Amino acid sequence: MTAANTVQITIIVACRNERRHIRQFLDSLLEQDMSGMTWEAIIADGMSSDGTRPILQEYGTRHPELRTIDNPRRVVSPGLNAAIRAARGAIVIRMDAHTSYAPDYCRRCVAELERTGADNVGGPARTRTHGTRARAFAAAYHSPFSTGARFHDENYQGWIDTVPYGCWRKETLERLGLFDETLVRNQDDELNLRLTRAGGRIWQSPDIVSWYSPRATLTALFLQYFQYGFWKAAVVRKHRVPGSWRHLAPVTFVLAHILLCAACIVTAAAGTREFAVVGRLWLALVLAYAAANVTASVAAARKSGWATLPYLPAVFTVYHFSWGLGFLAGFRWFFPGAAQPVTNNSFFTRISR
Repeated sequence: MTAANTVQITIIVACRNERRHIRQFLDSLLEQDMSGMTWEAIIADGMSSDGTRPILQEYGTRHPELRTIDNPRRVVSPGLNAAIRAARGAIVIRMDAHTSYAPDYCRRCVAELERTGADNVGGPARTRTHGTRARAFAAAYHSPFSTGARFHDENYQGWIDTVPYGCWRKETLERLGLFDETLVRNQDDELNLRLTRAGGRIWQSPDIVSWYSPRATLTALFLQYFQYGFWKAAVVRKHRVPGSWRHLAPVTFVLAHILLCAACIVTAAAGTREFAVVGRLWLALVLAYAAANVTASVAAARKSGWATLPYLPAVFTVYHFSWGLGFLAGFRWFFPGAAQPVTNNSFFTRISR
């Protein structure tokens, strides 16, 4: 490859207090096959206080391709935007410090971006786990019953509504206006929604390989998807339409449970005959969900190993209720004036970091 057609790449990363993971990530980043390409990596550090910053400085001293900049807002989207503005590459690739990458990850991203003419490309969200319980969480993550997200399908190749991380031409990001800094979560989905609504296209290729580590406890999973649901409501409020109608399924499901439960209490307290009708409706909903949950759990366990089966029904339940409850909590975004930038001290900013 000649100097005239060398691809210039900027890798952007937003991190904060990642001392346990940052060395492994930086080592995997430096193992990327960048032969024939000029590149840089800009890491926006959210004012880490756990020893992450000295490690970044250590690596930056030995590897001038690595640059660290400050992210005083301490959340992802402002950090990513600062890195994009500082980027010198014509192509921008986002990476995450909690993910492992195949050595040809960046080369594959660039190749697919050029081959397909897409505005954004990425690979499926593969998982890498250890132990039976972790495999159960991963099996639920990849099941269509958990979220219905196509990028959870490791084998899917084609046009899609969103991909993990992303690879864009810098001019595309600038034309879109970069990431929405009022969003602590779901900023990547919202950017992709703006891209597709503007006529852009997103491509997923299984040849672009990375491995994500899903949450391994029900509490951590609940908090993660509660946050996703909460911030998804902010995205819907902004665009007046969901990025996908599947986003409304969990909140509809949870709302139905809440309304039927309330109706049971009211009709029981009033001693009316409608209590029996409402009770049967709620019982039918519970039984229908239980049947669907067990069916999905058996299907997932068949692929991941039967030892995972005892965990799967609870994991699926947490996926659906946490997301739905988070979206209901996010109804605050639909009130006048609620779409103002969040502060670092807001409750949902703190729990979403």
